Amino acid sequence: MCGIGGLVLSPPGPVKTEWICGFLDHLQHRGPDDAGWLSFYRGTLREGCEAQQDILAESLLVHRRLSILDLSTAGRQPMGTPDGRYWITYNGELYNYIELREELTALGYTFRSHSDTEVLLAAYRQWGREVLNRLVGMFAFAILDVESRRLFLARDFFGIKPLYYAFWRDGFVFASEIRPLLGLPGVTREVNARRLYDYLFAGVTDYGDETMFAQVKQLPAAHCMEVSLDDPKTASVARYWDVDLTRRTDLSFEEAARRLRELFIESVCLHLRSDVPIGCALSGGIDSSSIVSAMRLLGSNLEIHAFSYVADDPRLSEERWVDIVGKDKQLVVHKVKLGSEELHADLDSLIERQGEPFMSTSMYAQWRVFQTARKAGVKVMLDGQGADELLAGYAKHRAAMLSGLIRSGRFGDAKRLALASSPSGGWRGEMVRAAARSLHPWMQAVMRRLTRGDATPSWVNARWFARHGVGEDDSSVRSGKHSLRQELHRALTETSLPMLLHYEDRNSMAFSIESRVPFLTPAIATFVLSLPEGYLIGSDGTSKHVFRQAMRGIVPDQILDRRDKVGFPTPERDWLNAQRPFVERTLNSEAAGSIGAFNMNAILCEWAQMVQGRRQMDFRVWRWLNVILWSQRYSVGVA
Repeated sequence: MCGIGGLVLSPPGPVKTEWICGFLDHLQHRGPDDAGWLSFYRGTLREGCEAQQDILAESLLVHRRLSILDLSTAGRQPMGTPDGRYWITYNGELYNYIELREELTALGYTFRSHSDTEVLLAAYRQWGREVLNRLVGMFAFAILDVESRRLFLARDFFGIKPLYYAFWRDGFVFASEIRPLLGLPGVTREVNARRLYDYLFAGVTDYGDETMFAQVKQLPAAHCMEVSLDDPKTASVARYWDVDLTRRTDLSFEEAARRLRELFIESVCLHLRSDVPIGCALSGGIDSSSIVSAMRLLGSNLEIHAFSYVADDPRLSEERWVDIVGKDKQLVVHKVKLGSEELHADLDSLIERQGEPFMSTSMYAQWRVFQTARKAGVKVMLDGQGADELLAGYAKHRAAMLSGLIRSGRFGDAKRLALASSPSGGWRGEMVRAAARSLHPWMQAVMRRLTRGDATPSWVNARWFARHGVGEDDSSVRSGKHSLRQELHRALTETSLPMLLHYEDRNSMAFSIESRVPFLTPAIATFVLSLPEGYLIGSDGTSKHVFRQAMRGIVPDQILDRRDKVGFPTPERDWLNAQRPFVERTLNSEAAGSIGAFNMNAILCEWAQMVQGRRQMDFRVWRWLNVILWSQRYSVGVA
């Protein structure tokens, strides 16, 4: 797990010392154990560990290393093949590197290290782009082929690891995070107005190939890219993998549960491959409890450290469930408790590391969990991200299933599902939205307006967005999928999962921790999305139906029988209210006044009404604050 970066200069020219230092410094938290760079210029390769002077280059690769496998210097990057043709800078972990190594050894390859980096490089040399579908793991990497004069970049199947890029006046540049890109001349800091709109209205920040910076792109999940050293601006991007939604698995419910158990246990086993200590994030929910339970199944004598956020508010706390799992699986549990003062103290660092505005203060709870793990000496963590998106864990997935039943004319099944599902958690509103999705498109637009009120609230400067080409109904966030399977695919690729993986990566890497997500493998995703929808959501509305059955006998029944869903909630309203002076200073700041997308008079009026109790405090306040502080921290062009 590391930080990577690099560039292509066209025409070739000097790479300034401060550019290389910018890469190495800004990515230091992602790889504190080692550093290196490689330049290529007119057939000559040059390597170094630090930048002391400008160098001439056609291409540059930069690397910061977090040592997880083969802790020796044999795993140093950028790494080259013995013949010097291929060079790699790589961020990630290949869990099947042992099996790939054995296959390549049988083909005649000799390895100098025990790192997965060398295996990936040899595998690319053997199979080229086709190697991607042989990989099990998370990755973002760039491979320079000095013979064909091309740079090949790829990002893993689900986008667990990030990869950003930009075209600038002198060529092409890429990195694990946005900040190193902003240090190059010609890479602007102008805001992406459409993405800002999506964040303010829907809380969505991370999907597709765009970012909150207009000039900075990201390589989407399951995509690869080729860049010519001679003409980098003609780069090509292609998808190399997707879940086949037409595939169906003909298994009984019990058979499907057994097969899912096998796939999950196998995945956890692969994710435990490490040369450093491994821990686990534990919320007390089904997903994280299943991971620690599988870890205990695979290692009866293993000392398992689990890290849990515990909310002070008993309505939000999952401490009871954490204690049940901790006792049953003999875990060493580390509990994290937070207050508004701590959030205030860490907010600048949190915003800087995230790089873009984020959804809510629950990201801070995750931040502190990783900080606690690092202090405990844990360098690798397993986490349950992706399970909800694959296994229909959210209430909105019941709405999608209801919509599909209505559209297919299965009104009796739709009625039973609606009546069996809990009326709590806004279920009635979801039923309305589900019904809207089953109606004619023009009715969907009517229903959207009815359920959200005024299309443009008074605190938004609609004229500013119009000048930037974004209209009232011009958001790039789309809805209206008509089946549960389609909704799950959308959650995996467009909506919740990309955001959650973004937060997870930045929060873990802020403390130089590798976070692994064993639910997210192509094998599990392909299998789960081939199952009948009734296996995912039971007729009584039970979420993760088949997975609960798969984990019987492994996970405590009290956990598997839970029907509530808490997640990682923080008392955001209470925290913001407790930090009222800070909120008011921020809303009245010069940075706030410079944001053209806001009508600050209306924002201040609404805030005053919230303080007076005449208006409910909600998500708007955090989004206002986050945009203001982010724009100030990154000097974003938002005027």
